[in-house]
Amino acid sequence: MPPLPTLPVEPSTLVLWMDLVGVFVFGLTGGTVAVRHRLDVFGVLVLALVCALAGGVARDLLLGAVPPATFRDDRYLWSALAAGVVAFVAHPLIERLNRPVVVLDAIGLGIFAVAGCQKALSYGLAPLPAALLAVVTAIGGGMLRDLLVSEVPRVLREEIYAVAALLAAVVVIAGRALGLPEVPVAFAGAFAAAVLRIVSVWRKWSAPRAPWS
Repeated sequence: MPPLPTLPVEPSTLVLWMDLVGVFVFGLTGGTVAVRHRLDVFGVLVLALVCALAGGVARDLLLGAVPPATFRDDRYLWSALAAGVVAFVAHPLIERLNRPVVVLDAIGLGIFAVAGCQKALSYGLAPLPAALLAVVTAIGGGMLRDLLVSEVPRVLREEIYAVAALLAAVVVIAGRALGLPEVPVAFAGAFAAAVLRIVSVWRKWSAPRAPWS
């Protein structure tokens, strides 16, 4: 069976830099979690790479953007590795933040959700599948990170997680439909998702459950 053709679409500069920032932030969360579980330097770097890159790789494979951007542009790998080194060396400083993994995870979640939605829309996807792909981009790395350290993935817990990624996607889709400037909309979407995620942890909000469950 011949390989599927790739779509001749290159990511915008905004998507590229949001991807790279998201990679670094999620790499920090992966590295910080690894340090907390007393993994060695190799384990810290592996967890940083997995957490930082898995969501974007899944997104690109689903879009048919092969090889994924991670393997076409080595800045992705360097950004993830740099984040792992920072987490390994400077984890005492990172831990001084209030709940550092939650804060960094919220920021990365918003950035990746926006970048995933932007890229999906640029490939011609309709709003609903673009929003779903935004969620895949945002939660993929964090799910693998948690599984590798034998934790229940955050997206499956009571806290608001995937809903925050969906909020970012809705902001991006609405902004494009209204013809608003791309950069302010992207920042607004990432900010809204991060704030919702942090506030949901602070206020102990959770997604609705089935009645009588």
